[in-house]
Amino acid sequence: MKICVVGAHGQIAMLLHPLLKSNGHEVYGIIRNPDHAEDLRRAGAVPVICDIEKEKDISAAVGNVDAVVFAAGAGPGSGADRKWTVDRDGALKLIEASKKNGITRYIMVSAMNPETPRGNDVFQVYLKAKAEADQALRESGLEYTILRPGRLLNDVSCGRISLDESLEPGEICRVDVAGVIAEVLDTPASAGCQWDLVRGDIPIETAVQKAVKARKN
Repeated sequence: MKICVVGAHGQIAMLLHPLLKSNGHEVYGIIRNPDHAEDLRRAGAVPVICDIEKEKDISAAVGNVDAVVFAAGAGPGSGADRKWTVDRDGALKLIEASKKNGITRYIMVSAMNPETPRGNDVFQVYLKAKAEADQALRESGLEYTILRPGRLLNDVSCGRISLDESLEPGEICRVDVAGVIAEVLDTPASAGCQWDLVRGDIPIETAVQKAVKARKN
């Protein structure tokens, strides 16, 4: 498949690119900073320069691909305004670009329980932005999979997770989130699913297949 990743220089995305490449996919990564282009090339992705905050229509940057991944985020040091312009509006622009370009498959990296207010004022805005983006994707008519990871860690992968429609809050390694995205992209039956994601005791491939089967039942 040809896959476009938005937020392609983020920590999860940079772990995802080599996985997708090793699975035989052609990866395009949207970034706003040209200085990051070489990092993407080394990770196995073709860099595409586009500022999703400034551009109203990002369909040209997204291009003619088979699937998209929204992995962008304003980051923990940003203010409330950028939670809207990146975490929500960026995701909405990718929905519109997908429709315009005839792309049906959309993977969203969201956050656990965004509908439940918590934390400081800025974090609450972040959660609301994520919740609104998820809702828009669910209502878009696209073949979506929404992944809602727990607190993100930079630990070495344990390769074992819990994946379900509703889980208790927990933690998850970024590299395992990347592994789940890669597995989901190779699992068409995961379309239409929204899952929480934390550390667990089930290998990633098995966990995805189990979650798909549970949904069908």
